[in-house]
Amino acid sequence: MPNWVRICISACFYYSGLVKLAQWWRLRSGQYLIILNYHRAAGGDLRRHLLYLRRHYRILHLEAALEELYSPSKKDLRKANRRPLLALTFDDGYQDNCMAAALAYELKVPITIFLIPGYIESGNCFWWLEGDHLVHHAQLDEVTIEGRTYHLKQEEERKALAQAIYTRARHATSVAEREAFLASARKTLTRTSSVPAEEKLSLPLTWAEIREMQKSEWISFGAHTTNHPILAYLADPREVRIEVEQCRVTLEKQLGHPVHIFAYPVGQLEHIGNTALHAVQQVGYEWAVTTIDGFNTPQTDPYLLLRVWADVSQHWLDMAVQISGVWGFFSRLCRMPIVFMQKLARLDFWRRQHEIANE
Repeated sequence: MPNWVRICISACFYYSGLVKLAQWWRLRSGQYLIILNYHRAAGGDLRRHLLYLRRHYRILHLEAALEELYSPSKKDLRKANRRPLLALTFDDGYQDNCMAAALAYELKVPITIFLIPGYIESGNCFWWLEGDHLVHHAQLDEVTIEGRTYHLKQEEERKALAQAIYTRARHATSVAEREAFLASARKTLTRTSSVPAEEKLSLPLTWAEIREMQKSEWISFGAHTTNHPILAYLADPREVRIEVEQCRVTLEKQLGHPVHIFAYPVGQLEHIGNTALHAVQQVGYEWAVTTIDGFNTPQTDPYLLLRVWADVSQHWLDMAVQISGVWGFFSRLCRMPIVFMQKLARLDFWRRQHEIANE
């Protein structure tokens, strides 16, 4: 669907009162918590997002919101506050999150940033961006990586190489394997040492910047593994535990206070795995967030908390409709005829098979 069409539809949903109706209906059904999942703060209109959210939702730090959601003693407090409960999170700790922190302080909106200590200490480009950055700055016309030759004068070949680097790093079965591959790719695709200004915003935060943010009551931090591997892909269960536990140890040492919340890298069930789920509980985190879409209730597993994807590039109307649940409702409604026809087709298939068997 073209973006302008989506915005027009969102405007119809919003100004017709459908969004307010959806919020009212959900609150009527019981207390719930929306956790928004941002990553970047640059490249859009985060200010407009925050102004809208501040007006229509009761925004708390993630930890405070979870304590309220799961605490039976705060039932009266929840009833007294009829605005939906919401928490804002930013994954990975990009440089441009400094912009989010400045807006949070200015507008008095609490946010939680999930940090990756290994990248903070190295200052390296995040692995999922490495392929694009290396290919963009490559000075070669032709390069061979892992047995395949790419002709970099062709745009499709450049895209294929960037994707190959991303895929290889993503599916590594250990951090050491991933880093060895990326080091080899960097050596092969030698790029200039200076980083363009526009790329600096995609680098990790520094400890100095994090400590400066920490002075504000509006910024809190959570753990996001030490090196951001996809935990379910790691071959050694001991490495899973080290990634989960050492991250917390490092953050608590640097921040000077306990860290209670963890965010799974990538965060769908197939990327988490049972080993990581158990490790997060065993090392003492109280909560863990996924990237699985949905809203949280007091019955939600505290180690598989749901989040709603959000992006600063979204128009605020689109964002407003999405987090109200209206988009999801109409998407399911539109899929119902397709699902119904699929079921009819399956029934017809088995009916014919039965007829053939009885001939």
